[in-house]
Amino acid sequence: MDVGADEFEQSLPLLQELVLGADFVGLDIEFTGLRSNQSRPQQIRCLFFHSLFDLPSEWYLKTRQSVQQFTICQIGLSVFSSIEGESNKYVAHSCNFFLFPTTFGVLDSEFSFQASSVQFLNQYGFDYNKFLKNGIPYMNEEQEKKIKHNILTGNWKVRSSLDKDQIKVVIDEVTRWLDLAEEGDWMTLPGIAGFQAFEIQLVLRQALPNIWTVLRDQGIIVKKVSKQHRWYLENTSCDRESCWKEKILLSARGFSVFFQMLVKAQKQPLVGHNMMTDLLHLHEKFFRPLPESYDQFKLNIHSLFPVLIDTKNVTKDIWKELNFPRVSNLSEVYEVLNSDLNPTKSSGPVIIHASKCEKYAETKYPHEAAYDAFLCGSVLLKVAHLLLWRVHGAGSLPELSFPLYLDVLAPYVNQVNLIRAGVPKINFSGPDYPSIRPPILLLSVRRWPGVSEQQVYREFQNLCKFDVRRLSRSQFLLLTNKFKDARSILREYRGHPTLQISLYRYWRHSPDINCLLQVCGVVATWALLALVLGRPDP
Repeated sequence: MDVGADEFEQSLPLLQELVLGADFVGLDIEFTGLRSNQSRPQQIRCLFFHSLFDLPSEWYLKTRQSVQQFTICQIGLSVFSSIEGESNKYVAHSCNFFLFPTTFGVLDSEFSFQASSVQFLNQYGFDYNKFLKNGIPYMNEEQEKKIKHNILTGNWKVRSSLDKDQIKVVIDEVTRWLDLAEEGDWMTLPGIAGFQAFEIQLVLRQALPNIWTVLRDQGIIVKKVSKQHRWYLENTSCDRESCWKEKILLSARGFSVFFQMLVKAQKQPLVGHNMMTDLLHLHEKFFRPLPESYDQFKLNIHSLFPVLIDTKNVTKDIWKELNFPRVSNLSEVYEVLNSDLNPTKSSGPVIIHASKCEKYAETKYPHEAAYDAFLCGSVLLKVAHLLLWRVHGAGSLPELSFPLYLDVLAPYVNQVNLIRAGVPKINFSGPDYPSIRPPILLLSVRRWPGVSEQQVYREFQNLCKFDVRRLSRSQFLLLTNKFKDARSILREYRGHPTLQISLYRYWRHSPDINCLLQVCGVVATWALLALVLGRPDP
């Protein structure tokens, strides 16, 4: 089901009911850009953006910049609920929400498009018209405070030139009509919807003291009234200015209203696949601007969503143990779990689509946010069933329920996968786990003047893939995420005349430590000289 600005407010009660009654919610987000390693050519990937050398805090600060640069164009949610009276059967309500930043008063956001991301979404049929023309507005808490203060105090301006032109046309049309109208006559301004309808009413009431406006399904009704009747309506009408200023704010908040519903439903797990970037965008766009502190970001996310499950982290951990074939994306994970390779295929959970979401039962829609959110939820249930099967065995499974699945998933709760960093995952409910990467290797280069990181990378790329970081003029650090690659490179380059590779030891090889030791040596030498030269003659 696709939801744009025109349908959103009418959908809110149903969405709230679904979320409050859900077992968990699957999430996927599409962006106008990523600036991730996957969008870089393979041969220079190690030199840009994320690196295996990055600490979690460094990874966060790099990604924070991208999140501030790009915006969300589509959010997909798939709400999974167990069917009462039917064992291990779930219904999924999947919705696509097209979003566009609020443009109202002082709010006029800037964001970028990344060409590769636009091409990628175009390839999968993304409708940019729905995003640009009918996107649901949204704002974070800081933006809401500003706009609320400006609306309630009357201190606001129409910033958009398009809105200014539209409002000027409307005022001219109403003014010409007023010259000929009698008191009690009325006219309709059709085709104006959303919070812009409230904005136009606000402008008309401020500009023309002898009219009253009412919003109806057919548009804005403008009625000519006396000044005395206008005063009476302003002070007694249920549609008085203070009431619909609140309505303006509600409409301008848009999807942020639903975000708060998700936050309040904290008992339900929020499920994603490689969801770290999704979480940064949720924080930046709907909660508050991302803090500079990585630890503060973790605390904020954990307070908003106390139960997170990243299916990438779960599947990555058990995939090799089950001897499943290698997979590269969420769709492939789902296909394997839905195939005969899965020993629990016939005994696993039954998942059906809600009535308005049945297109996903017949056709695949990869990288449509709601479809991917549905895949996330389905993978979660199937993997949880596999884990339970491994614990209890095929013949002794207890009565199946989602709380039982959640128990077996406990080791993975709040562990979110991290793409290309010094640690494989982030722990949102406590300290991050130490790195389990292979050791860092030290490359010492001889007789190769002016060698660059890119040249070093190309030297080794046919043998294995390393991230490269310069340590000094003739030394480089090499890091891979595979132990076999580290062993292979040490073996292959043993005794090489130009490239000498050894294990990196911080206390032995760090320039900072070497500098400190040199300074200490100089100080110790001078102290010894002073002691010797200052000793009195016998």
